[in-house]
Amino acid sequence: MSDQLFPVDDSRPAEAFAPDAPLPARMRPRTVDEVVGQEHVLGEGTALRRAIEGGRPFSMVLYGPPGAGKTTLARIVATAADAAFEELSAVQAGTAEVKALLERARERRKVGRSTVFFLDEIHRFNKAQQDRLLPAVEEGLVTLIGATTENPYFEVNSALLSRSQVIELQPLSAEHVEILLRRAIEREEVPAAVDDEALAFLADRAGGDARTALAALELAAETAGVGGTVGLEAAEDALQRRAVHYDKGGDHHYDLISAWIKATRGSDPDASLYYLAVMLEGGEDARFIARRMVILASEDVGNADPRAIMVAVAASQAVEHVGLPEAAHALAQCAVYLALAPKSNASYKALGAAREHVRRHGAKTPPAWLRDSSYAGATKLGRGEGYEYPHDQPGHLSAQELMPEGLEGVRFYEPAETETAMRERLARIRDGRGRS
Repeated sequence: MSDQLFPVDDSRPAEAFAPDAPLPARMRPRTVDEVVGQEHVLGEGTALRRAIEGGRPFSMVLYGPPGAGKTTLARIVATAADAAFEELSAVQAGTAEVKALLERARERRKVGRSTVFFLDEIHRFNKAQQDRLLPAVEEGLVTLIGATTENPYFEVNSALLSRSQVIELQPLSAEHVEILLRRAIEREEVPAAVDDEALAFLADRAGGDARTALAALELAAETAGVGGTVGLEAAEDALQRRAVHYDKGGDHHYDLISAWIKATRGSDPDASLYYLAVMLEGGEDARFIARRMVILASEDVGNADPRAIMVAVAASQAVEHVGLPEAAHALAQCAVYLALAPKSNASYKALGAAREHVRRHGAKTPPAWLRDSSYAGATKLGRGEGYEYPHDQPGHLSAQELMPEGLEGVRFYEPAETETAMRERLARIRDGRGRS
């Protein structure tokens, strides 16, 4: 059984929906040229576009966030190939449904008709269920198009992946979603007018999900009624989200990240989470936030908790690997960790002091015993001569001077009181080197 609102008759390709179908279904692109976004896989000369235009579909796994167009692409593939379109959801379908579908495909093949089998949420099938699809895919009984929001390399059997092509779809941008919304208005698919502020709000706050944006537009327009106008308040009510006035390129952008940094530096996890939420709700680039987290982990936590930068880098990697909305959880985890971590800017201050010294006094030449001695002729120049290898000394410490001449005894780094382990270690090292 399909989980779609309007399953397609399996005896013919996907075609137009009835006039009373929901707006997302009525606005679903019917040809590849109507698709908005996904240029990286649908641009001229790409394998998928050539397959669609040539009516020669291949088995694939479409991987991407909700509302990115996975179902739409599957229908377009079937239509272009004049193939029957069969659709099942792995959440609801079992062995019996798949077996019946394959039998129908076998009967069609007898009369020269091909079948495109769209399996939504393919990652929900267990290994045995996925294995049962292999023979049908191998013999070309069906062209399998799986759809998943989870990384298929983790969730789909390698045997099935080897017989399919993984195609990753990107989240639609707010600009892409707005194009689809305006297309619905231009086609007079909604009964009311929509002002630009409401339209921009729906496009920006739908999180790249075209289906969600179109459904909210339809609800707001129906509420406004024929001849009415959908304003921001109606759009907020339909989407069940409040408008967050957030200029990603202006002062508010910098004010909010500044507030987040200062709240996190101030060890207030609630304030840190609040400003993080404002940024996410306002559509801030998650990568921008993650970069600031990595910076803060070094600048404000430092060696008071060396794990902080590991958490921040992991959150940044999660943003790249998972993307929003799921990556918000990693950002929240990191924000709380950074807020509660002990703070130290000792490394930051030490580097600043060292750089200021270099600016004022220039860069002095390192002692000869520290300079590179790996090239021919270095010995004649005295390079490396007299170097004391620390691992050959008691405690792996050498008393040899490591600063340039004239800078003996100059210190830039002093551990903060929160860097207990570093303070104790440094004291032992300085004592061992005779630098107390």
